[in-house]
Amino acid sequence: MIRPARSAEAAAVRDVVLAAYERYVAVIGTQPGPMLDDYNARIAAGQAWVLEVANEIAGVLVLEDGPDCFLLDNIAIRPDRQGIGYGRQLMDFAEAQAARRGWQAVTLYTNALMTENIAIYTKRGYTQQDRRTEKGFDRIYMTKSL
Repeated sequence: MIRPARSAEAAAVRDVVLAAYERYVAVIGTQPGPMLDDYNARIAAGQAWVLEVANEIAGVLVLEDGPDCFLLDNIAIRPDRQGIGYGRQLMDFAEAQAARRGWQAVTLYTNALMTENIAIYTKRGYTQQDRRTEKGFDRIYMTKSL
């Protein structure tokens, strides 16, 4: 079940994100942006969603209605739950949310060194639109038309 994250779950949401992104610390040389995010604020703003499986949070999704785009800001799956389709479920959910909210496309970004993520997004129909250095991170921005 995918549902909005609850305020009491901020620590659990953060734990999922930390576990999911831990392997990238060595790849990029620092903690990726999602590891530094304020999940209390994300939940309060209605931007954080969880994938609940057997009463546990297996995945996290952060979505933003921005002024210019619908942003899939973060998607994270617990390492012990990766590779069984939960990421696809969250991506499908994000794209459906964008369409429900009247957006014609979804935008996301990933660190340029996270090449496997770029490959996954490309396979799903996302195309590179921009490359920027933001907050000390080299980011690839990608968009998918709905």
